[in-house]
Amino acid sequence: MRLRAIPLAFQFLTIMPVKTTGPVSPQDISDSSIFFPLVGAFQGLLISACSFIFLSRFSADMAGVIIVLLYILSNGGFHLDGLSDTFDALSVKSTGNRESDREKRLKVMKDSTIGSIGVVSLCLALLLKYAFIREILIYSSYFNAYLILSLMPVLSKWAMVVAMHRTAGARKDGLGRLFVQNTKAYRLILATLSTLTLGFGAFVATSLPGPGTVPSDLLRFALFLLSGMVILAFFTRFLSRTFERAFGGLTGDNFGAVHEISEIVFLAIACLWK
Repeated sequence: MRLRAIPLAFQFLTIMPVKTTGPVSPQDISDSSIFFPLVGAFQGLLISACSFIFLSRFSADMAGVIIVLLYILSNGGFHLDGLSDTFDALSVKSTGNRESDREKRLKVMKDSTIGSIGVVSLCLALLLKYAFIREILIYSSYFNAYLILSLMPVLSKWAMVVAMHRTAGARKDGLGRLFVQNTKAYRLILATLSTLTLGFGAFVATSLPGPGTVPSDLLRFALFLLSGMVILAFFTRFLSRTFERAFGGLTGDNFGAVHEISEIVFLAIACLWK
């Protein structure tokens, strides 16, 4: 594993003007998945800081809208594009010929235009994300709202790595296939350890409990984080199997869909804990 995989991870997942020098190998690309949660931590820090500033000036409604907007801008809407393309492809009606249906769906997914189902999926995703963030900003009691917002990108990036492990590529080329072919178990393990470390680091950074409340708060947070990761892992595997049946494997667009849906699921879990 080489450290050049870190800027590659930022290149893939954000609009940050990060550049790498020299040739990039398939291993470099695959190693970058280890640092996906780190990229999420950077984005989480950004939206947490922004939410702190905006809540002091605006209502929770307006702050929620701005947070969603800034988060989308930080990655250029890359994952939302994958979400809409995936749902447009899933909307292709089956003819009974599995191979023919898969080819049609892959063709629709690659089309640069967006269909009605794709638009609906985008609207629902943005609406749900805004509604859950607003709910957390106003009513969160167990955990600091800034902690939840900082964790949202971390766990969604980790869910992408879960989806990459032990699955097949739907196409013979493309960036998604490189991740699918080379994301071995040790990369998933390292990404998981990174997620746990970043999660507990965020808890320490955003929580200032008194001496007598540290153990109980830490235990509650540990239960929340671990249960959230388990639920996301199972849900991600379900999505992966669904995409494999529909497309014969996963594509980069499917990973974008996993990212967006995982964020909504995580926010829903956080709201149930409030």
